[in-house]
Amino acid sequence: MQIEQLAAPGVQRLTAYDPGYDPETIRLQLGLPRMLELGSNENGHGPSASVLELLRGRDFADAIRYPDAGGRKLRSAIGARWAVDPRAITLGNGSHELLVLIAETFVAPGDEVVFPQYGFAVFKLAAIGSGGLPVQVSALPRSGAQPLGADPEAMAQALSSRTRLVYLANPNNPTGTWWDRATLARFLVRVPHHAVVVIDEAYREYVDERLVPDAVALQDLHPHVVVTRTFSKAHGLAALRIGYAISNPALASVLERTRLTFNANLYAQRAATAAIADRAHVERVRAANAAEREKLAAGLKSLGLFVFPSQGNFVLADFGRPAKPVEDALLRRGAIVRPMGGYGLPNCLRITVGLPEENREFLELLETVLREDLA
Repeated sequence: MQIEQLAAPGVQRLTAYDPGYDPETIRLQLGLPRMLELGSNENGHGPSASVLELLRGRDFADAIRYPDAGGRKLRSAIGARWAVDPRAITLGNGSHELLVLIAETFVAPGDEVVFPQYGFAVFKLAAIGSGGLPVQVSALPRSGAQPLGADPEAMAQALSSRTRLVYLANPNNPTGTWWDRATLARFLVRVPHHAVVVIDEAYREYVDERLVPDAVALQDLHPHVVVTRTFSKAHGLAALRIGYAISNPALASVLERTRLTFNANLYAQRAATAAIADRAHVERVRAANAAEREKLAAGLKSLGLFVFPSQGNFVLADFGRPAKPVEDALLRRGAIVRPMGGYGLPNCLRITVGLPEENREFLELLETVLREDLA
């Protein structure tokens, strides 16, 4: 008996999402006092002071109670922050869950799901898991202004009468590339109304708003657009797993039919409500990240690497040769970065923009690895 054959056809075709290394496990295995964790795009600045005060003050006596299934306070806070109807907001256990939920809700077996070649890995997993047919669209050339970014013309040409879902991340993970407002607007006009368009804005708080548009502002013209965001990145709440989607209220009401009840826990809701109100903290994080991203990119370029332009809290570096030996050598020296072989980029590593001292330490380690370990 082959147990795997008991699974649904889409699940049989799946490979589980790779979340990367567990730093504590690796630290213990290597016998190191600490790890430099630059592989998961976490926010080294942490959550705002108001969130920390809230979490420190909890005695968890109310853990016996279910959270508000509708997340009314949090949805109201999100609505106030982005000037949208709270009924337009769907809460998720991180935006990852929402990306999968949308596919489960709108994709039937045999429907096509369109996404870019180097888009977030969950796009393809969600398409296959729902029984849909993944349509992976070739990326832009590396020689252009948005190297290996999503190709708007190719994406538009991939749309068909069978397309039910389109995924796009802006800015994109792992390349860091983005579409400007004009590019996004031109593309949305070409998407048929029978297809839902998901624009993943997990890194929204990090972008230069002059370059990367707020897709929520385009929803009045395109009611089939869903924007997903997260508290895991700039807000520093990765461990609490809380994200949200903004869509047309009618579309959001359909998502409520399939959203798991109580998927946003009590403490995550409270922390996120405090986090989204502290706009000054996010602005400080944005400014610090932009400055350090530029320094990190410059340091990598000085080592002879090709560095992709980025609007996230990470950069993608091409070593011009297989990057696995570099990754392994960095790991032995206590630094975790994200390998890109699973994305079809075996020569690349994705590096989170850390705190200033972390970035300096990483560049020194990398220079040592390239000079001594791999000479």
